[in-house]
Amino acid sequence: MGIRYFSDKIVEWYLDNKRPLPWRNTTDPYLIWLSEVILQQTRVNQGLPYYLAFIRTFPSVHDLARAPEQQVLRLWQGLGYYTRARNLHKCAKAVVDLHNGKFPTTYDDLLKLPGVGDYTAAAIASFSFGQGVAVLDGNVFRVLSRIFGIDTPINSPEGKKEFTRLANELLSKKSPALHNQAAMEFGAMLCTPRNPQCPDCPFESSCFAYRHNLAETLPVKNRKLKSKRRYFFYLVVERNKSLLMKKRQEKDIWHGLFDFVLIEKEKPVNPEKLIAENSRWFRKAQTLQVSKPYKHVLTHQTIHCRFIHLAAGPSYSLKDPGLAFYSPEQVAELPKPALISRFLAEQNRD
Repeated sequence: MGIRYFSDKIVEWYLDNKRPLPWRNTTDPYLIWLSEVILQQTRVNQGLPYYLAFIRTFPSVHDLARAPEQQVLRLWQGLGYYTRARNLHKCAKAVVDLHNGKFPTTYDDLLKLPGVGDYTAAAIASFSFGQGVAVLDGNVFRVLSRIFGIDTPINSPEGKKEFTRLANELLSKKSPALHNQAAMEFGAMLCTPRNPQCPDCPFESSCFAYRHNLAETLPVKNRKLKSKRRYFFYLVVERNKSLLMKKRQEKDIWHGLFDFVLIEKEKPVNPEKLIAENSRWFRKAQTLQVSKPYKHVLTHQTIHCRFIHLAAGPSYSLKDPGLAFYSPEQVAELPKPALISRFLAEQNRD
């Protein structure tokens, strides 16, 4: 297949089928950067409301840089992978402090920004500044693997080099931004992970995966690490309708978010036994309810959780630094893990 043929065909398909997404109507690097960070590991239909909320709350990179981290995390709540939100904030500050609020215009200089990797740098360089660098996301990996029959694992160093080389060889030098958008959209809408629409594909006759019945096999990925199981018991201490919470400071999941007093165990335990073993938390408090089991799945770990609701008396003392009682209005504004928000939402419905 000729290089020109691939680009022409995929762009032709794109112009006839692309979705009307707001970040495609601009070359503003701030808006493009924001959309790309939000859409990493997030579907468009989930990420779009967050994108609109961010540009409404922070219309410019200066607004985002000035915002308190807690406000950024609160707006991000529900998207997961909170390191992205913290890096988003750091990057905005770097753009303002080091570049007078203007994003660098080249791929190499964009890579120097906090939290900006190969993919995001390529997207900004291509879509904002027309630089001839290929954008490689999961959709593009899948398209190239299937059409050209590449079985090198896409999450291996060798795979990254091979796909990057091919993607840049295929890239239209005349319209790199249009080519990149087309390749990404083609993978998102037509060459999907499951049940790709092969009969409607312009590459049907030349696609290696289609001709060899390998669409469900390609691309190849190395196996992920086995998911770790964790067992959480949250103590939901209530006093005069306020809840006892703290900001997570550990080098662990949900850093910078607020949760309840946490007791973690290495294996499942009976809640009654847990209460007996941790009596210091239950003095001057009445145990009201033990919640149903909750299951929360993260990338490399699965959390099994129970919430123990306590009513604290007026003399209930704070045991650890960082703990404080927050009113319902304050709790609503705190950035919280999705697991905590889910529990609170269900409590409010009951």
